[in-house]
Amino acid sequence: MLHIPSAREKLISQSEGDREVSIESSRESALTGISEISKVLAAPGRLEVALTNVVNLLQSFVQMRNGVVLLFDDDGMPDITVGAGWSEGSDERYRMCLPKKAIDHIVATDKPLIAENVTTGAAFSAADVNALGACDDISVSFIGVPIRIDAKVVGTLTIDRILDERSSGRLDYDVRLLAMIANLVGQTVKLHRLSAGDRERLMTEKGRLQKQEFKQPPRERKKVHIDGIIGDSPSLRALLEKIAVIAKSNSTVLVRGESGTGKELVAKAIHELSLRAKRPFVKLNCAALPETVLESELFGHEKGAFTSAFNSRKGRFELADKGTLFLDEIGEISASFQAKLLRVLQEQEFERVGSNQTIKVDVRVIAATNKNLEEAVARNEFRADLYYRVNVVPLLLPPLRERRSDIPLLATEFLKKFNRENGRALTFDVSAIEVLMKCGFPGNIRELENCVARTATLAPGPSIVRNDFACCHGQCLSSVLWKSRSDEIAQEPGPSASMAVRVAAPLTEAAAPASPVGGELAPLAPAGAALVSGAKITDRERVIAAMERSGWVQAKAARLLGLTPRQIGYALRKYGIEIKRF
Repeated sequence: MLHIPSAREKLISQSEGDREVSIESSRESALTGISEISKVLAAPGRLEVALTNVVNLLQSFVQMRNGVVLLFDDDGMPDITVGAGWSEGSDERYRMCLPKKAIDHIVATDKPLIAENVTTGAAFSAADVNALGACDDISVSFIGVPIRIDAKVVGTLTIDRILDERSSGRLDYDVRLLAMIANLVGQTVKLHRLSAGDRERLMTEKGRLQKQEFKQPPRERKKVHIDGIIGDSPSLRALLEKIAVIAKSNSTVLVRGESGTGKELVAKAIHELSLRAKRPFVKLNCAALPETVLESELFGHEKGAFTSAFNSRKGRFELADKGTLFLDEIGEISASFQAKLLRVLQEQEFERVGSNQTIKVDVRVIAATNKNLEEAVARNEFRADLYYRVNVVPLLLPPLRERRSDIPLLATEFLKKFNRENGRALTFDVSAIEVLMKCGFPGNIRELENCVARTATLAPGPSIVRNDFACCHGQCLSSVLWKSRSDEIAQEPGPSASMAVRVAAPLTEAAAPASPVGGELAPLAPAGAALVSGAKITDRERVIAAMERSGWVQAKAARLLGLTPRQIGYALRKYGIEIKRF
């Protein structure tokens, strides 16, 4: 008897056919993806870039929200951490997305870890669940597989995604797929490390031969670490190396930088790395005292030298004998006192107030200022001879906006300090780090520390998230302060273009000026970058004003106007501005 299928049977048959087509299409996509991944891993280049491209390709054929490749060094410490959109210095951001307990479980067992819902998984701590962004309303699945070199686990490949009906049935298939990719990654890491080892051996052998031939060892560049100074950005590493070199001499140092960049910390580091480390480190804020008190504080006084001098007293120069004296805000001292200070710096001798007896000392002076001393000398506000005396070895501290990769490290350290002092156990959510990375921090490290303490104090949950920051609600007092100060400066009348430029602290990255297009000069006075008094001032006058304010130093003028040194050089040539030499 001939069987005629019913409509329901036809529908079921069609659904099964569609499913088979979908599975076949998914497998073809996976095979294509694995083929592309193998090509990426075989291409020459940096290992971090290759692994980033692997995660980017993985997103095209595996359902996932985040994917991270974590590699350990020979000591078992995290070495490389990359994900989609990785860039130099962003490893810490991806590390904070990883469930630490789950990663430890994968490494210890050398087996894949599959969790359909991380909130119910025994291998996930509360911090892990929080790091993956799971909550009562959002269920998150997790897959992690070990990366091996031979029989040793050297890293992990992990993905997470929002749990739905489509993803729950693909966990076993996806873990087998990730295991295949992890094997490819392991082989690539092995080749890179063998190549690096061979290169290191070749360099060692070359150095040994050079030493035998020239009888002198090759110069090695060692990584400098100084307690209390946190960060690993290129600008900070260069600063630490310079501090280590400067500390070996007795030359006078002028530490320059914006407020809040840590000038006193740097001065103390120079002292502690020098041969004077066991001698006193004496500091004085020159801006905090009037001239009469400042003279007594620095040089000391005899009994009866003035009304309240009931006893003789040593000054800071005497107290710092054989050690280091740190003079903060040296640009704020009066013109008359500058002459007295100049003599001490030149001759290393002085007299106490009310005494004729000359006292000789051996003191290394480290001065600091956030003032433009070149401009002050040009306006006769600061003696040129004193400028040359204190500016023997200049040391420029980078602002926090030029070392953004250090922000997560600094913020984490400040949060640890807050937790110790207040008995808390707060952590940063990934969204919180993203907020901090986008902030301009015109007050630099000091403002970052205050921001972390303020936000941690008011944070209601166990971790700090994006919405805990005042700036996300338009309530950041710091940004209000800088905006109001900028508005006041912009309304002040200026007698000439040279006095018209007023610099406001840079705000967020979004407020940065646009790059020039087609070789034209970008706008020179955007909000929050450089404010110019007067509504109808030409670009040429703006450039001249910025150059005069910066003492005709092109790099500084470029920062005032929110341009690059190349752009300011183009502007000088375009407007025919002759550079003044001093």
